[in-house]
Amino acid sequence: MNVEVPAVSGFGRDLVMTDADFRRISQLIYDRAGIVLADNKREMVYSRLAKRLRLHGMSHFGEYLDRLARQPGAREWEAFTNALTTNLTAFFREAHHFPLLAAHVAGRREPVRIWCAAASTGEEPYSIAMTLIEALGPQMASQSRVIATDIDTEALAKARTGVYPLKQVLEMGEERAHRFFLRGSGERIGLARVRQELMNMVEFSQLNLHDAQWKIGGPFDAIFCRNIMIYFDKTSQAKILKHFVPYLKPDGLLITGHSENFSYISDDFVLRGQTVYTLRDAAGPKG
Repeated sequence: MNVEVPAVSGFGRDLVMTDADFRRISQLIYDRAGIVLADNKREMVYSRLAKRLRLHGMSHFGEYLDRLARQPGAREWEAFTNALTTNLTAFFREAHHFPLLAAHVAGRREPVRIWCAAASTGEEPYSIAMTLIEALGPQMASQSRVIATDIDTEALAKARTGVYPLKQVLEMGEERAHRFFLRGSGERIGLARVRQELMNMVEFSQLNLHDAQWKIGGPFDAIFCRNIMIYFDKTSQAKILKHFVPYLKPDGLLITGHSENFSYISDDFVLRGQTVYTLRDAAGPKG
């Protein structure tokens, strides 16, 4: 007789997650968001979803998954997806991209539109907005927009507040911190909030890149899609890249993460710099 043992065990493990449970979770998050969970993610899956089980008074992951299956329209699906989404970000992360963006938009006489396709908790889209102000000047930048989307509703809720630890904000430099943030006082000491003029430039909304259709305007002068495609398989990556094409202006930039290379996945884009792509048609005839 074959008996499935808990996939995660050890001291302090009060909940039961079997191999079959992990396989179900992996399939569900792939179907819903395109995220691929390798076997070495079991510990992460247990720790993140355990909070949901305890909240509902459950002791077995199978019970939780059965509940999701019975309620395809339940809000719990949103919590399930949020729990398994990774939000590793920082202000001006992979800093070399921002001078490239500034050079790309410098001298524009009409408003600029940038899409940040993995906005997380807001550090990246606010960094883009700061770059636009520095490159275009306050007046033109105030007419420009950063469309910031993410699948994680909890991350987006934090992003909309524009409130961050002061220590994190100061890491971008005293000059930028003073220009673009307000320091908290009293109960807010140790925190900083994005200034209103910067917040006005950024529009946050939920979007699942794995969806067949996207409800988002365009085209854009640049699309930032950094450090999210690494969680998808090549089939999903190719589909998303194909979907990006009509959302990018002919001379627009697709800016990706340092560990992402799409040269052999898509014929639509050509590498033009350090993890920066342009549309192949804009780059000239295919050689």
